[in-house]
Amino acid sequence: MPVIGGGGGFWSFIQLEDAASATAAFVTGGAPGIYNVVDDEPALVRHWLPGLAAMLGARPPLRVPKWIARIAAGEHAVNLMTNVRGGSNRKLKAEIGWAPKYPSWRQGFAAVLAKQEADD
Repeated sequence: MPVIGGGGGFWSFIQLEDAASATAAFVTGGAPGIYNVVDDEPALVRHWLPGLAAMLGARPPLRVPKWIARIAAGEHAVNLMTNVRGGSNRKLKAEIGWAPKYPSWRQGFAAVLAKQEADD
């Protein structure tokens, strides 16, 4: 997957264990409402995508101009990689005192990769 344009889209991530713990904590003590169950660090595509490639031992991703990506992948892909804005978990943390075990995409990705290596 290439970095499209400047890779200025912010993505939020959540590790499955963290999503489950937030859900369990909310069910037992949260007020009705809409909450973002995400890590603490929304990350720019231009940071997390090369970071993930490095963790996998892959080559850094190519960079593709937006106009080429629009032709090849469509406007939605371009928006995801350049314009999307990550979520904030502040409301969830304030409401129920939840904190993710993996506060950053770096820690979450590393944990998933370590588990996969252990399972192989």
